[in-house]
Amino acid sequence: MCAALAPAAAQEPGGDVLRNLNMPGLSGYASPAQQGPLAARGEGQVTLSAHLTEDGPAITRGLVWRVFSPDADADGKLPMVASSQGGSGIFTLEPGSYLIHASFGRAGATKRITIGKDAKTESVVLNAGGLKLDAVLSGGVRIPPARLRFSIYEAEADVNGERALIIPDVQPNTVVRLNSGTYHVVSTYGTVNAVIRSDIHVEAGKLTEATVEHKAAELTLKLVRDKGGEAIADTSWSVLTDSGDVVHESVGAFASMVLAEGEYAVVAKNRERIYQREFTVTAGRNQDVEVLVTEAEADAETD
Repeated sequence: MCAALAPAAAQEPGGDVLRNLNMPGLSGYASPAQQGPLAARGEGQVTLSAHLTEDGPAITRGLVWRVFSPDADADGKLPMVASSQGGSGIFTLEPGSYLIHASFGRAGATKRITIGKDAKTESVVLNAGGLKLDAVLSGGVRIPPARLRFSIYEAEADVNGERALIIPDVQPNTVVRLNSGTYHVVSTYGTVNAVIRSDIHVEAGKLTEATVEHKAAELTLKLVRDKGGEAIADTSWSVLTDSGDVVHESVGAFASMVLAEGEYAVVAKNRERIYQREFTVTAGRNQDVEVLVTEAEADAETD
């Protein structure tokens, strides 16, 4: 079940854009021989700056700089010779060729530089922007943040139809730094089947804010002897779609969950007896679903 995105708003970076960074690690590289703002003593100094766009201002915080030797070691890794965090990076290095990598959240770029005896400056253009995600129910009703999560995938699927996961479990209203491009975003409300999928484009130098609409509701299932009665403990629950697929199973006096709108059947098992009921989930309408114990149902036993 899917809903269209509300119009995405973009704004120039600054303020909120620099908060809630997601700092990634790098793999496939050797550990640095020395870490800090300055590398080992050498004859050439380089000052590095990074920009979201070609003509954008230098990023002043939240960057991770890594400097690598371009020649792989015996393990096939590029030795990292220096690193620093913050804004601009200043490194003193032996003359020669190096690869520099700048990370800003999940956005990053690599550039080859040459160090000589004279001081020099180098800049890296990340071609990146920010993405902030949220979701609501029908009518604009807010969803409790604790029950809402996003996962960001690559837009293009592989030959098996699978998309590479970039960032899992993103909290709502968190700014994520990404290289410009289109991403496949999955919004999950609860843990069962309330899922929305959308393709969202991130523009370099701007913050894209996208809100999706979930057509779902929160349900609490109870096995009772009379309407409004006390829930019977030690009950096993199975919830099925109208096509017969099981979407939820649990044990307890209550079964609470979020379900996408639609038609369902619930099967309750208690003391080797089975009780069932059909019910409808309407978007945005939270409800208690009571399964009544009747003499006719009580006579039905498991095989």
